[in-house]
Amino acid sequence: MSKGRLRIGRINFSNLFPIFYGLEKFTDCSPYEFVEGVPSAVNRLLREGKIDISPSSSIEYIKNEDDYILMDNHSITSAGPVGSILLFSKRPMEGLFGATVLVSSQSETSVALLDIVLNKFHKMNCVLRSSDEPLSRGIESYPAYLLIGDNALRESLRWPGLYKYDLGEIWHRKTGLPFVFALWIGRKDSYANKPELFAQFKRDLDTAKANALKNLTTIARESSILGFLSEDEIVSYWKGISYDLSDEHIKGLELFRKYAEELNLVHI
Repeated sequence: MSKGRLRIGRINFSNLFPIFYGLEKFTDCSPYEFVEGVPSAVNRLLREGKIDISPSSSIEYIKNEDDYILMDNHSITSAGPVGSILLFSKRPMEGLFGATVLVSSQSETSVALLDIVLNKFHKMNCVLRSSDEPLSRGIESYPAYLLIGDNALRESLRWPGLYKYDLGEIWHRKTGLPFVFALWIGRKDSYANKPELFAQFKRDLDTAKANALKNLTTIARESSILGFLSEDEIVSYWKGISYDLSDEHIKGLELFRKYAEELNLVHI
């Protein structure tokens, strides 16, 4: 294991764009190697030791907590609508009882959250099936489809005839707590070999976040979703996300852990 560089998982979703922008613009990234992937792929790379640190799904942290350390005060969280974790449905939610629902293969935490929403909160007895198909094809054969990230943002503007359910909003309404979609976590064995680099990265991550949150309008002008969303809409989307990890966020994470364990989602 090289002690000279840190391998950082990079998820090219708009919710994380301000943080990676901040890392590139406001810190020295020379000690870091960025490895790109969708959330489920980055989770796997971290689990297999192919990267050292990443913004990874909270369910990944819950499943393998003994292998990881948390980057304090960093997360992807919402206390209400998150805007980019959406269930698209041809029926009202109460009409999905017993249905098979498609879920994006890119996601793990959001799939677990949907399981909790449908099968714990609403007792729907639904089956979730992973898919790589576009919404236009999947919704032909199935009554509902969970999309995440920029795909969800884009498709939310294209399907006025579908019901759209924001899972962050449902969670907050049911629990009164924020939902933690992702955490910045690192491998304990990597930390043991590269403690100085981990400490430097934590300082850089703090700097990146602080500067990014002060420059959201400027950053929005360089976002890949500018065009189908306006600058103001992009900034509003980012302001609906918390990048912190407070005691209240931890309470939400622990409740998610409790419900995931009750549904046996932690050991699969």
